[in-house]
Amino acid sequence: MQLSAFPFSTILFDLDGTLSNSFEGISGGILYALERLNIPAPPRDSLKSFVGPPLFDEFKRRFAMDDDMAREAVRLYREYYPQKGIYEQRPIEGAEELLKTLSGQGITLCLATSKPQEYAEKILKIFGFENYFRGVVGATFDGSISAKADVIALALRKTNALLESSLMVGDRFYDVEGAHACGVRCAGVLCGFGSRAEMESCGADFIAEKLLDIVYIVAADNAQK
Repeated sequence: MQLSAFPFSTILFDLDGTLSNSFEGISGGILYALERLNIPAPPRDSLKSFVGPPLFDEFKRRFAMDDDMAREAVRLYREYYPQKGIYEQRPIEGAEELLKTLSGQGITLCLATSKPQEYAEKILKIFGFENYFRGVVGATFDGSISAKADVIALALRKTNALLESSLMVGDRFYDVEGAHACGVRCAGVLCGFGSRAEMESCGADFIAEKLLDIVYIVAADNAQK
């Protein structure tokens, strides 16, 4: 796939739901934690709300946990996830072709995920995607970095990115709101866990039906320059 020059010099990518279909592994970890805490589990499909926000926050919101119980739920989740859940995922269709195309055009790619950085780095290696990225920025286990805006801001600093030539790509409103809080545009993709209505309501600058549509969104934006 060949493209002309890009207006964007830096593109940040979310991981879960954007580059990775990770629901089986994430939901498995949630169900494991709930079982250990003797909390009745809701239908598995309803656990899609855990994809995107920090686990601590979502455990509190969904199950009315106090801080101590939510921390224990996260600890239990992390017993399961690195041993099993991290392998229960696969790349989103078109992910590697997209990364190869963008990096081949000299675009700086950086992962910006609310997943702990250690897990994110391992997933990229499992997929064979690590060489496409200039940097990987994720949440910290101690919670000092967890909000998406904080992750994006750190990724922008690490890549020395210019705000006007940076683009965030993600599948949830957290990605859009985090990008806008940092002063960059965001493309919402519909291959993950968000909907078109969600992307429209949070003000996504672009909406991509398929992940590879990012190529054409970027090319069309370039044509307007």
